[in-house]
Parts: sequence; structure tokens; C-alpha cells
Amino acid sequence: MEWEAVIGLEVHAQLSTKSKIFSGAATAYGALPNTQACFIDLGMPGVLPVLNKEAVVMAARFGLAIGARVEKRSVFARKNYFYPDLPKGYQISQFEHPIVSQGKLDIIVDENTTKTIEIIRAHLEEDAGKSLHENFQGMSGIDLNRAGTPLLEIVSAPEMRSAKEAVAYLKTLHTLVRYLGICDGNMQEGSFRCDANVSVRPKGQEKLGTRTETKNVNSFRFVEKAINYEIERQIQVLESGGKIVQETRLYDADKNITRSMRAKEDANDYRYFPDPDLLPLVLSDEFIAAVKSQLPELPQEKAERFQTQYGLSAYDAMNLISDMALADYFETVAAGTAKHDQKTYAKLAANWIMGDLSAFLNKENKEIGQSPVSASQLQGLLNRIMDNTISGKIAKTVFETLWEAGGNADEIIKQKGLIQITDSTLINALIDEVIAVHPEQVAEYRSGKEKLFGFFVGQMMKKTQGKANPDEVNKLLKTKLNG
Repeated sequence: MEWEAVIGLEVHAQLSTKSKIFSGAATAYGALPNTQACFIDLGMPGVLPVLNKEAVVMAARFGLAIGARVEKRSVFARKNYFYPDLPKGYQISQFEHPIVSQGKLDIIVDENTTKTIEIIRAHLEEDAGKSLHENFQGMSGIDLNRAGTPLLEIVSAPEMRSAKEAVAYLKTLHTLVRYLGICDGNMQEGSFRCDANVSVRPKGQEKLGTRTETKNVNSFRFVEKAINYEIERQIQVLESGGKIVQETRLYDADKNITRSMRAKEDANDYRYFPDPDLLPLVLSDEFIAAVKSQLPELPQEKAERFQTQYGLSAYDAMNLISDMALADYFETVAAGTAKHDQKTYAKLAANWIMGDLSAFLNKENKEIGQSPVSASQLQGLLNRIMDNTISGKIAKTVFETLWEAGGNADEIIKQKGLIQITDSTLINALIDEVIAVHPEQVAEYRSGKEKLFGFFVGQMMKKTQGKANPDEVNKLLKTKLNG
């Protein structure tokens, strides 16, 4: 039987406010345990929550960015459950009336596939604390620093059909919240984490299968692995005659498996009811308009501008805008030409940034902001390629020196004697020498073995130590060999 996966994601984005959603306690990461939890976060009797306006602004900003409806009236509810790291015995969230509903997000799955994913809702809620199990013999520690931290929970429709699509959606969403300035997206610190709802069904069947929820996966790689494992596990269970149990599961990265955590609760298990300490949240048209007027250039808009202004493909544009710092780096480099055609120069810049620069960054596990080669240094290198001072091959040597020792391209080219040979008279003379010492290969080429052309190009590059202009070599060599 052919099976089809059905995937929906619930993403918790920690909002970048300086204080918590219902108290004035700080939200800074890395403080000593229980030093950033006030009486409200601790659930002490007699204290009342006060809503953080900035969290509301950020939620509205997100809703407008995905073309959703920002509700003029939303309601906070109490979600009742009992964990040691939830001191009040309930979490303040939104249930029936969320602040954002009915949006969408366009994703690029690969170079040839785009898809629109519906976002059913996004609602405000507070985070719980954290249970700590390491370094505690026979007991658990409780750190309530995170308790009350503002979250925006973003819920997609179950419209993804593969782990690859889910990761593309997650990366697109991750990019968006950082562009909006509402979340730093730091997955290692738990600022952006994902619950993956996965089910499978026979291909062509309309009815959804029983789903499982894999909780709190905090990296793109682990999301992909967890979903793929869960799809395979569910197919194996069904094909062996078993049934899928609706449950919450955890992903074990060391073993690359998911394992059962607890039975999955339904909404009625949480006994939701409107929070009596918080009035309904009412937003005016003026408030929503003011938030809309302050939206930055969004990732999709930037990608479209990159295609129009710089002549990039949709795929290249989406890769560059995936990181705000990377997009800014590209634009700084692309602005560094006055003599050359901007679109040709920009395409060269994009190729170098997504190629050699990214490879060096990945090798040393660095972000673009940590690059030893600045945008102005890369500009200098690309200008020397564009004016034929050096070839693309020589440029790689120059780039490596820039990365390891700094300096600028002109100095390195001069010191190492790397200036490209462009004199056609000299190149012709060198071609004559190469042809003279390889008469057999010349005869074979002229008898129809045209693949030998690469051999002669290689001999020329070897003879000139890679300094001959490749285009000029190809043109003159072809004329001579066909002569």
C-alpha cells in the first residue's frame, strides 16, 4: 500500500520583549535559576497579571505580515494542568478567541516547487518554567526564570506532506519572525521550538489518520529526522496490523528515535475557561493601522526586489534573504560597483556568497557576522574578476588569503604576482608552443576527438600557472586547433 504523511506544526516563538507577558520580571537568557521570577510568575496569592502591550504589538505585527485577520477582540483563558514547573496550576493562554487567525505562508520547497501553507491561528500565551533532572540525586530541580515569558504559538493547517516541506515551512517562518524583530529565533536557547503533529493515511484517502505529537524539537535537522522516523514508525505499526495511539512523544537525538511520553490530551482535558483576572483584549482600527505602518520590508518582498533589481533567480533570492544579516551583506557587496553592469556583478556576488563564502563559514561553523572577509574586501576581489585582472580560479587563491590573513585583493594580487595574462599575442605564442609539443593529440583532435580540447586548455593553464585569461585561451585555442 502507498502511504501519505499528513503534517502540521505548532511553533512556539518567544517574543523579544524585555519583560514578561504579565509581569515586570526580566526575560534575559542565562540568569541564575529563579532570579528572574517575581510574585506573579510564582503564582503567589493576591497578585494580578497585567498584560504587556509590546507582546500585543508583536503578535499583531506577525498577523499582518502573513495576511491574517488581527482580531479586534481576543480573550485570555486558563489552561489547567499540573506540572511542578507550572506554579499556578494553570497556564494563561488564548483558546476560542486568539489574537490572529486565518493567515498563510508561501514556502519554496526546492528550486522547482513552491507551496502555500495555511496558518490557522496564532495566539499569545505564557511559558512554563523548566524542570531540571541533571545534578539532582533522586529528585528534580525547578527553575522558574522562563515562567511567564511571552510566547506566540503559531499553528499551521495539516497541509505538509513530507519532512522536507515541514523544514521549508519552519525555515520560512523562522526567517519571518526575525525580519519582524519579534523573536531572535535562537533555537539552542529555546526561543523558537516546534511540536510536530504527524499522521499517515493510505494515499488518496480523505480521512485523516490518528496523529501523534512530537514535542519541543529545537533544530531544523532534528525536526526533519523526527518526522521521518515517526512516518516510518507509523507505517510499520499499521502494516503489521497495529493501531496508532494518539499520544505525545519525545525525540531522542542520540538514538534518532521518538518515544512515548504520555497520552495526548484533548482540549476538554485542560478545562479551559476565560481568565477572570484579565479583561478581553480589544484592539482599535487605529492601533492595527499604526502597527501595519511600521512593518519592515518582509522576506518575500525583499526576495521579489532582489529578482527585479539584481536579476537573481527566485531560488538565489530566497537563499540570500533566508538570513537578514546575509541579505544585508549581499546588498553591501552588490552596491560596490560603478563601472560594471549591476546585474552581472550582483549575480557574481550571489554566486560567491552562496558558494565559496558559505563553504568557508560552514567549515568553521561561523555566522555571516563572524566572517573574516568583510563585504568591502569581497567587493575588491569581485571587481578584479570583473575587470579581468584575475581569473575566477586565481580569485579562489586570493579569497583564501583574505580569509586567513586579511588585507585587500589588490595587495595580495600584487604581492603574489597573480595578474591575469590577457595579451592575445602572448597567449597565441604560448598556444603555438603547446601545440608543437603535442602533435599526436593535435592530430587526434582534428580527426574528431573534440574532448581533447580540455587537455589543451589544461596544458595552457599549467604553462601559465593558471594566469591566462580562460575566455581568451578558449577562443584562440579553438581557432588554432581548427586552423
